[in-house]
Order: sequence, then C-alpha cells, then structure tokens
Amino acid sequence: MSVQIALVILAPMKNLIFSLGFVGLVGASSLSLVSCVTTPETGRQAFIVTSESEENQLGLQAYQQVLGKGTISKNAKWNEILQRVGKRIAAAANKPEYQWQFVLLESAEKNAFCLPGGKVAVYSGILSVAKNEAGLATVLGHEVAHATARHGGQRITLALGTQLGLGALNVALGGSDQSTSKQLLMAALGAGASIGVSLPFSRGNESEADEIGMIYMARAGYDPGEAVRFWDRFSHEGGSPPVFLSDHPASASRKQALERELPKAMQIYDRSAKFGLGSSF
Repeated sequence: MSVQIALVILAPMKNLIFSLGFVGLVGASSLSLVSCVTTPETGRQAFIVTSESEENQLGLQAYQQVLGKGTISKNAKWNEILQRVGKRIAAAANKPEYQWQFVLLESAEKNAFCLPGGKVAVYSGILSVAKNEAGLATVLGHEVAHATARHGGQRITLALGTQLGLGALNVALGGSDQSTSKQLLMAALGAGASIGVSLPFSRGNESEADEIGMIYMARAGYDPGEAVRFWDRFSHEGGSPPVFLSDHPASASRKQALERELPKAMQIYDRSAKFGLGSSF
C-alpha cells in the first residue's frame, strides 16, 4: 500500500471511530499519520492507520465487554496453569509495555483470542485438545503473536478497503445500528467469536502467527514439537477448524508448515530453560 492510498482512507476511518464513541481514545491528529510497522521475529512490514496505543485502548474496551458477557472459570488447576504458561509466553514476547491479562472462560467452544495490548481469553473447550502446558503454549503463542504483530490494526486498515469495511462505515455514518459497527470493530481487533461476528484473520496473518508463536513457546521453554502434535490431536477429533483459526489451511497443511519451522524453533528451545510438556490438564 502506498502512502497516498493509505491517506485516502484516513477520513472514513476517523469518522467511523468517532461514530463508535471512541472520540476520547482516538484523536484526529493521530489518524493523520500512516505508519509502516515491522513485525517482530519475521521482519515483515505492513501499513497501519492506527497507532499502537490506540489499538491497545480499543482492545481494553473490547476485553471489558467480553468479560461482561462471559463466565470466568473457577477451576483452580486450569487457572493456575493458564497463568503460569501465560506469564512465560508474555515474557517470551518481550512486550513489557503491554498490560498482560489471561482469563479462562467457561465454554465448550475450542477458541482463544488475544486483543491488542495483551488481553487474552481462552475458552475451556480448547483444553481438551491442548492436553498439557505445551499444548496451551501453542495456542497462547499463536494468539499473542497476533497482538505483537498488530494484526488487529492491520485488519482495521484492510477492512476500510473491503465491502465489510464499507458496510460498517455506512452503518456508522447512517446511525441505523451503532452496535453492529462496534461488533465489526471488535471482530477486527480479534474478539469476533465472542460477539457472534466472524472476521477471520487472513491466511498470511495466521501463518505469521504460527511462525512467531512457535518461537515464543520455544523461548518460553516449552517443547515446540508439541505444536505439531497439537494439530495431530485436533485432526483426530474431526470437525471443522476451531473458530480462532477458521481461515487457516487444513490441519495437514498446517502441520507441514509447522514441521518446516521446527528446526529453527528447536535451536531456540535448546538455549532456553526447559519445561518440556509441563503439567497435564
């Protein structure tokens, strides 16, 4: 995307966010800038029309809405494991400025997400596939990578050039249903499954999150080979892919891609403190 093209979409982006009630969070002056961001670990670049601080504040609002609707699990063992693994993955991501939070929500859904700024939710249904700490690290590494790579900001930018973005803009400017616009923005940030609006990450974003996530779990001391085994277990369960990876290639293709990344991840793992598979659920 050229800077000229990016500038064309700034005005509607500003109007959309103002109409959603985020005037106090996103200022007009900040939206007059287009940034070229470099993804950690992979070095890939993308243009984004929002700043990281804006995305993080929007992510916090979305997270609070999700928690207001969900049921937080009271399973002491599961919560202890989530906090332990989450802390290690967050340290591996090396984003100390993020206000990391990890919560386990009661749901049969095999799903998880990480909103900008480090707000992570895991649905208890995915634990049957994770099986152990390393399996959970596979999920958390992938989701945390979406946040550190600013895929939510990329989707907000991209949505403005798609029919979905134009539809959200029309709703926002027409004032017919602001709640729909808020749902679309939350979906772009990464909380779509919890609000009933599906907006999958692109396959490029998903593959990048896989690559970065495996690095994070290896750096955190979890056996990166478990990421491959995680998908073996999932494929044996049958059914469609989990919502949090619904736009990703099939399990077999995903497994092959992870196997290609495994040697690099194992080099990182060899230099890390070892937790192996960790405790089982």
